[in-house]
Amino acid sequence: MSTVLEAAEISATGADRTAFNLAVWDKIIADPEFAAMPYRFETDEHGQIIMSPPASPDHSDKQFKIASAISRMAPTGKVLPECPISTVGGVKAADVAWCSPEIWLASKGKSCLVRAPEICVEILSPSNTDSEIEEKKQLYFEAGAREFWLCSVDGEMSFFSSEGPIPTSRLCPDFPDQIS
Repeated sequence: MSTVLEAAEISATGADRTAFNLAVWDKIIADPEFAAMPYRFETDEHGQIIMSPPASPDHSDKQFKIASAISRMAPTGKVLPECPISTVGGVKAADVAWCSPEIWLASKGKSCLVRAPEICVEILSPSNTDSEIEEKKQLYFEAGAREFWLCSVDGEMSFFSSEGPIPTSRLCPDFPDQIS
């Protein structure tokens, strides 16, 4: 695991943020000790690893249903579950994301998306805090997301643009406001 810490020696300011995140993330995903762990990983702005337990079956079911619905309803693009995204706050993993071919091509061959996909979806778990979700929402918008979707524990969907709440997705207007 010490190989991960070596990447933190890279300067992480300004234009170097994406390079820093990629260097740290490359080391994490290449480390066989991490690959054997049943945890979800993200990093903070310092390259430190944040581990979370695997999602519950209910969370996974919502993730599948959201990804499937986006696949049917969204324009041509990629639907990505557990999508790692480079942000100014480190590498964050959206539960589900949708990106255009342009975003996909810009990140092709990289260990995480170098800019946020157009749609970033988070599914609430009982352990999530309001501040954690708000921080992720802001980080995704700062990284270029056009919409942030939030699925509550009971499956209610909320949609946001960088200006605030919106009644429905502008990019996928037929998406339901409830996931059963």
